Amino acid sequence: MENILKKIGKISSFASRYIGIIIIAFSCLAFFWRDGFAWMTNYTSVFLGVIMFGMGLTIRLEDFRAIFSRPKEVIIGAVAQYTIMPVVAWVLCKVMNLPADLALGVILVGCCPGGTASNVITYIAGGDVALSVGMTIVSTLAAPVMTPFLVYILAGAWVEVSFWAMVLSVVKVILVPVLLGILLRTLAGDHVDKVSDVMPLISVVAIVMIIGGIVAINAEKILSCGVLVLGVVAIHNFCGMMLGLLAAKIFHVEYTRTTAIAIEVGMQNSGLAVSLAAANFAANPLATLPGAIFSVWHNIAGSIFAGIRRSGVENRTRTGENGAECRGLTL
Repeated sequence: MENILKKIGKISSFASRYIGIIIIAFSCLAFFWRDGFAWMTNYTSVFLGVIMFGMGLTIRLEDFRAIFSRPKEVIIGAVAQYTIMPVVAWVLCKVMNLPADLALGVILVGCCPGGTASNVITYIAGGDVALSVGMTIVSTLAAPVMTPFLVYILAGAWVEVSFWAMVLSVVKVILVPVLLGILLRTLAGDHVDKVSDVMPLISVVAIVMIIGGIVAINAEKILSCGVLVLGVVAIHNFCGMMLGLLAAKIFHVEYTRTTAIAIEVGMQNSGLAVSLAAANFAANPLATLPGAIFSVWHNIAGSIFAGIRRSGVENRTRTGENGAECRGLTL
């Protein structure tokens, strides 16, 4: 049994590292084999709940120490998360005069908490993983209030937004699964540790199924406006990371923590954006598209950014700057 779990763990590690490529491959497959993937949209909320439950299982009580041991950086990250990305989304929608459906989708992405993929990308970048996990926890727990509130304020000019319906949706697909995962880990941590390496693979499969379903049912629309959405998503993601980087530098945050903040701000829980669009805005079917494309793009851009920042970590290690902290990184 242990050998099987080790093999699955290796597959899981590979899938997490190359999730961007995997998503692209299955998105292409979904585009051409639509009947094989279209049914998955009926279970978007379930798949997202599985992902968030998996996130909860990875959270240890000591992870909350990162929140209290790095309060300055966590606060910077949380504030940047819920200001930079929503405001950039709104500005892009206005400047590019996006149709209502696409504007709603872009704003939904901007108003979501940080995604769990940011923790993996931060690790690859040689950033402060504990800080990344702490920021993800804080933004995720704040999401039931912040995400509906920001969408209500920013997207109201394009579509009618039901604040309380969105609150309920976020609680069901984010808060409840995460808290259940934390509870199970607290009660049965030893048993959870035995299968912990499997959870990233389950999350990758769930993400692929969410995006594959969206691509399949929107294949024709992707042909007509996919390039526009990709352009907006790429600019949104780039601005998030660069402005997150700038915010951290303004407050003199050191290198590895600056990396974590920039990645956390730029990488959203786009699966939540897709789920909220599908559950609350059925009259705006294209609203799911920005979230689906963002899921693909932010992993690609995040990996490139991670490579650049990793080089900086290695240079600083060679020169002795932040060497001890870099060597202490774990995931």
